[in-house]
Amino acid sequence: MYKSVILIISFPLLLFCNNPEKIHIRTTQLVVGDGFPDTTITNETQTFKNAVEEHGQLRISGNKILDKNGDVVQLRGMSLFWSQWMGKYYTKETVKWLKDDWNCNIIRAAMAVDYNGYLSNPDAEKAKIETVIDAATAEGIYVIVDWHDHEGQNHLEEAKTFFSEIASKYGNISNIIYETYNEPLNVSWTDVLKPYHEAVIAEIRKHDPDNIIICGTRNWSQNVDDVISNKVNDPNIAYTLHYYAATHKQELRDIALQALNNDIPLFVTEYGTTEASGDGTIDEVESNLWWDFLDKYNISWCNWSVADKDELSAALKPSASPLGGWTETQITTSGIMIRNELKVKNKKY
Repeated sequence: MYKSVILIISFPLLLFCNNPEKIHIRTTQLVVGDGFPDTTITNETQTFKNAVEEHGQLRISGNKILDKNGDVVQLRGMSLFWSQWMGKYYTKETVKWLKDDWNCNIIRAAMAVDYNGYLSNPDAEKAKIETVIDAATAEGIYVIVDWHDHEGQNHLEEAKTFFSEIASKYGNISNIIYETYNEPLNVSWTDVLKPYHEAVIAEIRKHDPDNIIICGTRNWSQNVDDVISNKVNDPNIAYTLHYYAATHKQELRDIALQALNNDIPLFVTEYGTTEASGDGTIDEVESNLWWDFLDKYNISWCNWSVADKDELSAALKPSASPLGGWTETQITTSGIMIRNELKVKNKKY
């Protein structure tokens, strides 16, 4: 009587990908003898505790942001409100909640300069920013340090001092991003803005040669096309694009696309679902068109804003806790839209 023999051979195959920390292990079983060959595939991927552990040092290549492994990265998160008016949310608890519950992988600290901000109270305002930097570092998310100003060229020496101090203290960590000028008015890119940025960047680079710097552009950071053929001479520079969905529509997307097609890397450090006033109406259709555009071109963004101000662009309703823990009844219509987008699009660590 014929008696079959079954021999099972197992061996690992390494399937290499661009990211050496995400090597997939495939185990194949070949069954020899009676029956048909059987293949069992299992995938094991390395897990990460947070976004910074996964992506590490960021850099610019062409019009994209790449991580430590050369993979394209799109960051999504929230911007805090003017620090002098909403300083109560500049807390480690708020940062932690935005990471844990909203899936933010970046936060923007908008340090007020005028209007009783840094120019009047430099130590107090800088301390708020450092609290947010420290909290973001502890939570493993990226943080934008924003010089929240509309007339930065008039405050050049103060900006140089501030960024020199921040870079000397935090320039050795990989999660910090510098935004040297929030929203310039309608002044020349060539004659005013570019020289301003270059002077501030020189101070940062004395202490931090690697981290990304974002430069504000003309006309409330909308005329990113000004930068075409006139970029700042630094390999790790992105340029600020701001929009408010109910005001800025296809015309601004066309300007942004023109810049992208000329290898200008863009970063939306501030945007709203509302009109440019921060109020008026919420435009859900245009908000979705903008999100589609940003996703298509891997443009990172921060939504304006973490605030309980009585306006439509604020993410929180009045008296929402500065310690996080917000229920949906404490989040505004815009805030719910943004939170849903973050939870669908961003990885949960």
